[in-house]
Amino acid sequence: MQQLSQLYRQWAGHDPETVARIAGAGSNRVYYRLSDHQGQSAIGVIGTSKEENHAFVTIARHFLSKQLPVPEVYAVSDDGMSYLQQDLGSTSLFDSIRHGRECGGQYDSREISLLEDTIRLLPRLQVGGGQGLDYRVCYPQPDFDETNVMFDLNYFKYCFLKPSGVDFHELRLEDDFQHLARVLAAPSEPGSPSYPSSVPSTFLYRDFQARNVMMVSSPDCQSPKPFFIDFQGGRRGPIYYDVASFLWQASARYPEDLRKHLVDIYYEELGHYLTPPEREAFDARLMLFVFFRTLQVLGAYGYRGYFERKQHFLASIPPAVDNLRRLIGQGIAGEYPELQEALRKIVSSAKSDGDAAARPSDGNVRLLVVRIYSFSYKKGIPADESGNGGGYVFDCRSTHNPGRYEQYKQLTGLDEPVIRFLEDDGEITTFLESVYRLADHHVERYLERGFTSLMFSFGCTGGQHRSVYSAQHLAEHLHRKYGIEIHLCHREQGISQTFSHV
Repeated sequence: MQQLSQLYRQWAGHDPETVARIAGAGSNRVYYRLSDHQGQSAIGVIGTSKEENHAFVTIARHFLSKQLPVPEVYAVSDDGMSYLQQDLGSTSLFDSIRHGRECGGQYDSREISLLEDTIRLLPRLQVGGGQGLDYRVCYPQPDFDETNVMFDLNYFKYCFLKPSGVDFHELRLEDDFQHLARVLAAPSEPGSPSYPSSVPSTFLYRDFQARNVMMVSSPDCQSPKPFFIDFQGGRRGPIYYDVASFLWQASARYPEDLRKHLVDIYYEELGHYLTPPEREAFDARLMLFVFFRTLQVLGAYGYRGYFERKQHFLASIPPAVDNLRRLIGQGIAGEYPELQEALRKIVSSAKSDGDAAARPSDGNVRLLVVRIYSFSYKKGIPADESGNGGGYVFDCRSTHNPGRYEQYKQLTGLDEPVIRFLEDDGEITTFLESVYRLADHHVERYLERGFTSLMFSFGCTGGQHRSVYSAQHLAEHLHRKYGIEIHLCHREQGISQTFSHV
């Protein structure tokens, strides 16, 4: 932390007034937001690898020189283990398209427009950003190759296939892996002998997904614009990989017609930077990378979910298996018979037993469900339906009551006038800050320990205003931060809502 404060002082000319840790995702990197009363803010990053940090900083500065939308790096520590970068806010593309995702892939026109804006920028990043980049700085390797593919395929085998209890022939599967690796790493990409020598090498982002795209608004534009972050694992590689990562992201649930529309946009935009393959060949090659990427993410989800017991990754396994089922149905694995047979067993197990593909063979992994209630103390505290007992009950009656005022008596804590009253008064927000800290810690411990049920209840006089506001906001906070399943019940209002796993 001292290093980050020194970097902030080097950049801003004074110490930061507030330093707040930002929740991370799958990375071991630690992020902080440092700010002052003048509104200056920056993101401090503490990495675990000097080489990885150097890769990000070098690539970011190169991209900025190409006028690509990435964060500016303000300062780097002498030992290279931490750096300060531009604060792009807290709204990712993943957050911005939440409604469509939670509605089972029913994306509205605003969300589709954000996806279109993002995919249009990808060829510019891959081709324009790749021009003049010194790939020797890339970490842990400069190029996508057969070794890279074999690492990911074995990651899938050991972290997902074996824990799932699927039987397969080890040697025949290894033969299939080597065959697939040769095909994927074959020199059929821009910059290879099959392309004109004038075509540049292309940058492979490697983790191009909605969580790594920040939506940034500025005073002179009506809609937010996409900015790219977390490309420290990038390297020289095929253009298809990032398209597959982005559009076949398991939890996004993009419908097929939307995927096709976005691929059409990408292909047209790619033509502004190089001469792409014929469309039929492009589509065939893309689907092979979709297949590989699906195996790769299942390996990652298996490791993060089965072994590290991280809820978000466990919840992502079933939709990834759904993607796998469709790909097998299209015959994509036909050249790899042992792999195809193992995958058939996975999707068959998932089809016959709900979450069978989402747990290891010992059957111990389960997903946490949080139940949140608002209630009136006059009618008693809600019972724990799980049978576990326990949980938290918070008394909201110490805060200012909107129910005392005639204009709010027919409204609830879900109505805008009541929300404005409570937030302008401020007592309820101070109250919830303490609740959030306690709830976050408890949820994280339950996730780490593999527990499956947790309950929070908020009571007030009538179960109408303060308790409803508090329960609703805790549900939204926990779902936004952890992606866990939430069952919300405003008991006295007869209102229930479920926030699904993401």
